[in-house]
Amino acid sequence: MKIQILGAGALGSLFGALISLAGYKVVFVARGKQFEALKKGLKISGILNLELKVQATDKPEDADLSFITVKAYDTENAVKQLSKVNAGIVCSLQNGIGLENIISEYFENFVRGVTTYAANLADFGHVVFAGKGYTYLGDWKGKGAKVVAEVLNSSGMKAEVVEDVERRVWIKAAINAVINPITALCRVRNGAIVEREDLWIVAEALAEECEKVLKAKGYELNLKEEVARVAKMTALNRSSMLQDVERGKRTEIDFINGAFVKEAKKLGIDCKINEMIWRMVRAVGST
Repeated sequence: MKIQILGAGALGSLFGALISLAGYKVVFVARGKQFEALKKGLKISGILNLELKVQATDKPEDADLSFITVKAYDTENAVKQLSKVNAGIVCSLQNGIGLENIISEYFENFVRGVTTYAANLADFGHVVFAGKGYTYLGDWKGKGAKVVAEVLNSSGMKAEVVEDVERRVWIKAAINAVINPITALCRVRNGAIVEREDLWIVAEALAEECEKVLKAKGYELNLKEEVARVAKMTALNRSSMLQDVERGKRTEIDFINGAFVKEAKKLGIDCKINEMIWRMVRAVGST
């Protein structure tokens, strides 16, 4: 079985490495300095410490299973390239809302995934395995989720096929909408949100608005409690949005807080705090 990782950055490279170690043939699709580094090899540190030779390319290839792990804003361009080959089952493990509409336009067998595995890019070609987690998979179009789950579980990861993957996408996005922009704007690790009163007050305001949107969509959740739990559990982590801002890169804020603001307007819900934070991150990020 041939598997490719489209967007072999931090998370993509971690998943690719773990799948490769299980004996699958894995192709790492990357670009720029990451592509050049992967041609020399991939280093994993943190929970695992190893170096391995990988097959790296800068263009998608035919595969039985293709994971999409590019940044949300790169989705359209990435799937256009992927659609030119036989991608097999396509599974997105990306953060953000609305990507499903883009991907499902191009592929008939599309699986949406939500993962809590944590990875950071320490340097080009060097990924820090920062936290084990769980991956939830749902058939968005077609019937490929069971195959994807089998691949991940046989690679030593925890994966489960679920019927409510859309709810899980929104809930993860809501948690990210609280934690990520605060860490990015204030240049702090995740744990600071619950350790510093000023930051927690902002977090509560963001959470209250996001929770109203979730409830209007039928998704019940005490978002403040969940944010506090995740912030404590990942206290030492530096969010991907913080890392993007520090590197002068574009963030995924449009697909997180921006998506909540747009949905809130459709539902007639006040989401002014999220809109302010959304615009502030856009201002400091590379847009």
